[in-house]
Amino acid sequence: MLEFPQFLPDATFGQVRGLAAEETAQCGIRAMMMNTFHLMQKPGATTVKSLGGLHAMTGWEGIIFTDSGGFQAYSLIRQGPRFGQFTDNGLVFKPEDGQRKYQLTPEKCMQLQLGFGSDLLFCLDDCTHVDDDMAQQEASVERTVRWAKRCRMEFDRLLDEKRLAQERRPKLFAVVQGGNSYELRRHCAEQLLEIGFDGYGYGGWPLDNQGNLVEDMVFLLRELIPAEFPLHALGIGHPPYVARCAAQGYGLFDSAMPTRDARHGRLYRFNYLPDKAALLEKDDWFGYVYAHDERYIKSSQPIEEGCDCPVCRRYSIGYLRHLHKLNDSLYQQLSTQHNLHFMARLMERLRPYLP
Repeated sequence: MLEFPQFLPDATFGQVRGLAAEETAQCGIRAMMMNTFHLMQKPGATTVKSLGGLHAMTGWEGIIFTDSGGFQAYSLIRQGPRFGQFTDNGLVFKPEDGQRKYQLTPEKCMQLQLGFGSDLLFCLDDCTHVDDDMAQQEASVERTVRWAKRCRMEFDRLLDEKRLAQERRPKLFAVVQGGNSYELRRHCAEQLLEIGFDGYGYGGWPLDNQGNLVEDMVFLLRELIPAEFPLHALGIGHPPYVARCAAQGYGLFDSAMPTRDARHGRLYRFNYLPDKAALLEKDDWFGYVYAHDERYIKSSQPIEEGCDCPVCRRYSIGYLRHLHKLNDSLYQQLSTQHNLHFMARLMERLRPYLP
């Protein structure tokens, strides 16, 4: 059972880049988000099964969420029709570096995720950008609802076949689409609630063209979904945005941002330890240490004073800068550990203040 809020690093192919499973757990991470779109290609569903499922294959003893792959397929297909297409039956796509075509239907999506041994599955959805026109948004919502119904039916059928005890049954989340339309978001949420799921996620790209959180749409979803259902802020990982969404009632977050930022030299820190008002209403409590900055060449200070992560307890920012300049794999490991530990600390700090 997860205590909310929780941040899930994206372990796209079954691993957080640069970290072993036990190192990720030592950061305070309790769950990972893995990706159906990528895993069905590499190493492939039959390979995952032959290796005992995702838990056995990766050595991860915590909880595993698997994304449906709809967003990744959408991102690929949006580049051009040669990469695939959306149909009423599902997705057909061909990766840039491959010759084989893949088909992902709602039923196949459930079969893959259950075959992976996931603890929490997501329905296949038709993702859009917030700026797509109304006709595209309407088609996306109708398709997302139809696919969710098919996912629900296949999920229940497969679990009935397995005859799993209630406590061992995985959870199923649906994704609410609707772009920048209040009415479409409301319609999608109502239809998905009628089908019935264990939780719901915010669907679609959560940022505008300037990289700002689309707060009105993201926050609207908590108004539309009853409080007893957990909400997942898919793709939201910028710490101030996480804090704002948590204040509105979101309990789950996943993003590649903290680990990607770490690899590119953006290390997270609290500028000060914020109280409730600052944490939920301001952004100035959060800051970056840039590993490439010349000011740190001879610095013996940690990334953040007071941080209890293994990196800050043992290594200086001067040493991390040295590793970063060398492009050494140890830098990737240490920086990723620090940023994930920061996200775990942020979750702990948010818990007493949430609704």
